[in-house]
Amino acid sequence: MRKVGLTTIAALVVAIVAVSASAPLIAFAAAPALAIAFWRNILGAAALAPAAIAQGNKQRSPSARASLRVTVLAGVCLAVHFGTWVPSAKLTSVAMSVALVSTTPVWTALVAAARGVRVPGSTWAGIGIAVAGVAFATGADPDLSGRALLGDALALAGGIAAAGYTLLGEHARVSLPTTVYASICYSVCAALLLVACVVSGAELWEYTWETWAAIVSMTIGPQLLGHTLINYSLHRVSATTVAVLLLLEVPGALVIAWLLLGQLPAARTLPGIAILLAGVAVVVVGGRRRQPTKGGTIISPEAIGTT
Repeated sequence: MRKVGLTTIAALVVAIVAVSASAPLIAFAAAPALAIAFWRNILGAAALAPAAIAQGNKQRSPSARASLRVTVLAGVCLAVHFGTWVPSAKLTSVAMSVALVSTTPVWTALVAAARGVRVPGSTWAGIGIAVAGVAFATGADPDLSGRALLGDALALAGGIAAAGYTLLGEHARVSLPTTVYASICYSVCAALLLVACVVSGAELWEYTWETWAAIVSMTIGPQLLGHTLINYSLHRVSATTVAVLLLLEVPGALVIAWLLLGQLPAARTLPGIAILLAGVAVVVVGGRRRQPTKGGTIISPEAIGTT
């Protein structure tokens, strides 16, 4: 059993707090959702560019070049993830948005099953629990407006897209450094989101200083600091443990939304959210029993959050 030091514990605590701030900051920022998604990705790519260029100059192997193509596809999935989940945080409650997008491990498990990987019975049980939690939470939500239901649907779509991003990333990161992989993904994502902003007519820069502060905070916190510390922790703690701990993002986001926005979900939705998270946790733990596909590729339903 690996000994976890205080530094790793502190890194995980900071990472969870950082990613928990994402949805509340999105809801706080007075800017179009697609524009928020564009800015946090382009700023993240710019911040990583120097390290990515330095590392990328060392990657000349054929496998690295093949991984670049997969990385571009991962960037497309990331654009769909942000393009759906960020708007959801403005349409439904922060708690529902974060809980529903956290279903990513459920979708990776279903993709694994579709590709012929034997999925443990515990994983299927977790999927059933998660689905029941979604049904309970949305059915108990007093805000059944079309706006809130659209937000819930977009959050689920964001979780599905994050599953594609995760599965493609498992292939690409075998031969690419994290900085190169992340920089390319963020750049592709930002380019696609920019097109979406132009097509939809989303305002890109005339914001208040409070909104710019929120966008910069999203970039430094969830986008860079949170994910950097998660990757640091993965070298010392199992992916299963980290994935389960990251479910604490939901209550963390709830607390931050209360402090920042005065927003609390309806009390009767909380049991459903708790059931949903319990189901996702069962899926993640069940995903430890991974099986190779016929081609030898291992598909893992352990997905690290992308918020």
